[in-house]
Amino acid sequence: MQNWYHIIPKNTGLSTYVWIIFCVLPFFFIFRSSSMYEMLFGFLMTLIFFLAYRLSFMSNSRLTYLWVSIEMAISLVMTVLFGYIYFALFLAFFIGNIKHLGGFLSLYIVHLATTLIAITTTFIYQIDSLFPNLPFIIIAVIGVILLPFTIRYRNQQHKLEGELEDANERISQLMVIEERERIARDLHDTLGQKLSMIGLKSDLANKLITVKPEKAMQEVDDIRTTARTALKEVREMVSNMRGTKLEDELVRVQQIIEAAEMTFEYEGDPHLKNTPLLVENVLSMCLKEAATNIVKHSGATKCRVVINPLPTEILIIVEDDGKGIPASVEPFQGHGLQGMRERLEFVNGTLEIESDNGTILRLHVPNVIKNKEKEGPA
Repeated sequence: MQNWYHIIPKNTGLSTYVWIIFCVLPFFFIFRSSSMYEMLFGFLMTLIFFLAYRLSFMSNSRLTYLWVSIEMAISLVMTVLFGYIYFALFLAFFIGNIKHLGGFLSLYIVHLATTLIAITTTFIYQIDSLFPNLPFIIIAVIGVILLPFTIRYRNQQHKLEGELEDANERISQLMVIEERERIARDLHDTLGQKLSMIGLKSDLANKLITVKPEKAMQEVDDIRTTARTALKEVREMVSNMRGTKLEDELVRVQQIIEAAEMTFEYEGDPHLKNTPLLVENVLSMCLKEAATNIVKHSGATKCRVVINPLPTEILIIVEDDGKGIPASVEPFQGHGLQGMRERLEFVNGTLEIESDNGTILRLHVPNVIKNKEKEGPA
């Protein structure tokens, strides 16, 4: 069901009250007529115009062009007989809402040409009645020229914003799926193996408890140690699942690097503004993974992190002075770098690796900022 604002357009730069005036104003022009028949004819044309205008929004077929043709004819008649041009603005608004480019251009050209012809003809024969309204007529003509393109551009912008919102929602869903798969892998790699070991050692201790009590006690101690290790790993996994701010993760990375007796340096502001939490969480996990790789594999003495929020993207550089990645080794064979790249791909990001006298990782993520402004009433 179409709403009332399809008769009174909104979001066109004009107040709703202005459009209401345009709806009422034709009766003022009609009352200036000297003949009762002309007034009745003007009332009838106005009612038919708004009826056709309503039907043109409700129709989804070729009948739309029929209603628009009727509206154009009535607009021409009202301009020539009564000097009322403002119906042309309603038509301009509707033409801007036509999605098909061919139909839009055809109706736009026909509407503009007929409006100019009607105004020119009226000026020639009724210059005394139209001349006092010349400034308003010029504004109306400018509206007929510009309003369809403005409405069309705004509709396309809203469509793209909707598609972008759907894409971001899809990315969020894929990110959730990827995290579930990662959690499943981590549970299998950590808890699965240790729980199996606890089960085997429990069976062995049960068999040895009467035969070799000392050996059974040793197995029980191994079970206790394995259980504590599994509990510690579970706690670390739960901690990693929580959403992490980049500035908080940077502090932990600094602690990890300095605990490994390396020098830590960083530049930039880790406090990101207007960045979705999903993107910041991905960057935090990638930064942590990069620091872990440096501690485990690089043999470096220094780690440097640069956080650079650019107008179009967020750039994070992680650099070390270690031994680098050997030329014979594919960088993304390891699970660490491959996992970083997959995480970044979920937020349309990329990972660049440079290995020469150390390793440099560049994390690029598009800087998508949500539009928080809301349009006011028309």
